[in-house]
This record gives sequence, C-alpha cells and structure tokens, in this order.
Amino acid sequence: MTEQNKKLTIAMIGAGYAARLHGDAFRKVYGADIRLKLIIDPDMERASALQQTYGYEVALPNFEAALLDDEINVIDICTPPVCHKDMIAQSLKAGKHVICEKPLLGYFGMEGDETPVGKTVPKSKMYRQVLKDMEELRLILKESGKIFCYAENYVYAAAIQRAAEVIGKKKSKIFMKGEESLKGSQARAAGEWKDIGGGALIRAGVHPLSGLLMLKQVEAHARGEVIGIASVVADVGVATQCLNEHEHRHIAARPNDVEDYASLSVTFTDGTKAQVNTSDLLLGGTRGFVEVYCNDNVLYCKVSPVDVVKSYFLDEENLDDVEISEMLPSKLGWNHPFVVDETIRGFLGELQDFTDCITVGREPLGNFDLACQTMKVVYAAYLSAEEGRRVDFNEI
Repeated sequence: MTEQNKKLTIAMIGAGYAARLHGDAFRKVYGADIRLKLIIDPDMERASALQQTYGYEVALPNFEAALLDDEINVIDICTPPVCHKDMIAQSLKAGKHVICEKPLLGYFGMEGDETPVGKTVPKSKMYRQVLKDMEELRLILKESGKIFCYAENYVYAAAIQRAAEVIGKKKSKIFMKGEESLKGSQARAAGEWKDIGGGALIRAGVHPLSGLLMLKQVEAHARGEVIGIASVVADVGVATQCLNEHEHRHIAARPNDVEDYASLSVTFTDGTKAQVNTSDLLLGGTRGFVEVYCNDNVLYCKVSPVDVVKSYFLDEENLDDVEISEMLPSKLGWNHPFVVDETIRGFLGELQDFTDCITVGREPLGNFDLACQTMKVVYAAYLSAEEGRRVDFNEI
C-alpha cells in the first residue's frame, strides 16, 4: 500500500442529518490520512455550519466542483435519493470512488408521467425502470475500476455484525425478522414520491432489509451454498389517514403520495423466509431490530434503542448540547440515551470498512450487489402491494 493510496480527500455532498453521522464517523476512522476538503450543499447556511463543525476546508453550493477537483478521490453522497443515480454515475466517470447513503436509487418520475407520481404511475413501470437504472450503473462502475460503497449502517451495526460472526461459525440455517419504525422522517419532502422514491419502506425499511439480506449471504458463504431471492409479497398503506389534525399532531409523517406503513415477506431460493415491518407510527424514539431464528440458536439484535443507560430528567436545564436519543420530542422522563452511537448503530464500522477497501482496492461488505438486491426487493414489494400478488424474481 502506497502513501498516496492511503490519502483520502473527501467531498461530502449534502449537509443534512446523514452528513453529520458520516462526519462524526470520519473523525474516528484510522489507517488512512483523511482530508475533509469540500462540503457541498445548495443551502450555504447548512454547508457552512457543517464546515465549522467538522473542519471542511471549503463550503460550496455546486456538485460540479467536486467532479472537477483533481485532489478529490472520494465523493460521499448524502443527498436526497432523487439525486443519487446521476451523482453516482458522474462521480465514477470522473474517476472518483463513491460512498452513497441508502437507498441506492429509486423511481422519481419521468417525462409524460402524471402527478403525483406515487398515485398515478404503475409500480410495474417503476420496477422495470429501477432494474434498468441499476444495470446502467453496474456497467459504469465496472468500466470505472473504482470502489462503490453502500452506506447502510444496519449492515455494520454492532449487534448484527456479532450475529454474522455467529452464523458464519455455526453454519446455521436461518429465518429472520426485522423492523425500523419511528414517528416520521427528518428528511425534507419525505412525503413526496418524486423526491424519495417511496415512503416508509424505502426510507426506513431498507435498514433491516439490507441487514437481513447481508446475513443471508453470510449463511450461504458459510455453508457453501448459493442462496438468492425467489419472491416477495407485501402490503403497504397510509395508516394515518384515519386521524384528524389534532390526533395527528405528534406524528411527523405527512404522506402525500407515499406510504407510512409497510410489511413484506421475502422467500429465498432455499425456502426460508424473512419478514420486514416499518412504519411512521411509532412515538417515543426509534425501534430498530433484527431477529434471527436458526436451526440451532436464536439471535436478538437490537440497533435502537439499546438498554445500556437509562436516564430520567425532570427538566432540560443545561442539556441543550447533550444528545439523548433520536426522534424524541423532549428529554424529560425516562429515556435510553445513545451510548457510542456511531459504533452500536454501525456508522463508524461502515466508514472504517469503506476507508480500508478504498485504500487496498477490495470490495466492501456494503457493496453494489447488496444495494441492488435491496432496491429490487423494495420495488418488488411496491408492485406486490399494488397488484395484490406475489412477485416472483424470475419475472424480469
């Protein structure tokens, strides 16, 4: 490994919540010389705030600056999903390694589509286009010779990594269940299909889904088997539509043409199953877990909340700069404060793996194939729910 390969000069694209999580993790990554050069966001107030917090050298409003900067060798995409495909393609063509937040891409509308996209465009059309877009990106990635890193923290969460270790050693046959639920999204325009590519499933459900798919591949490798996805069946809906404005006041989700609830079942080619639930209906923080039911053991993997510390506050005096947990309206009463959050929820693990892989030229655990498999399941689920049937993966 040369010193040049060990120097990663980063351009962070987007200055929202995910960019802060990545910034916190980059501070603790070891084994490479990390230079945070550019923070890019059209909202220069947000970009400048992150520049000051994490020490980026320059804050700029235009993505093209990262492509044209010869010193930048890693582009970290933390934008809304609608930007992902084009930014990934342009970054790879410019000779940059790419880190991209979940989801990989999505369907956001095309010329001739009626609006709103989520209510008017058939999910069969979305499914076909997403598959086509992923194959286009795959070719660009192959031609580029660069490393693509799929930033899905559940894959690297401490509990799920521990489960992967056990499954690999035991060579267990596994059945799984996972969930990520909360009261809504911190993302802008989260209620619009044209910006996010879906609702609760693509925003939150991809977390446990990607974790489950990764664990299934660990099983396949350990047992010397080839295990793919046979079919998907799903149900989605807008559960909050029954609430009046007063009843809705504590729930952040405001779906326009997206779902706030989803439940799906994946059948693998070995006959095993995985269940994923997600919703924007949960108050009191976030609920994230993966459960693995094996032929010879059981593994319960908590991602959030983790019961390491409990807190009880009667007031919030002097707590302005003290982070307690995610998605809580206040810090009062009993709570479960995050402890080494970047490690337990996997953000440090993913950035450490990506850094290692880029410096030595190997494939990360969170790779392009996992990102594509996740998206194929998500849009098969949307198709299943709309048409009321099981979607077989050999259809297309």
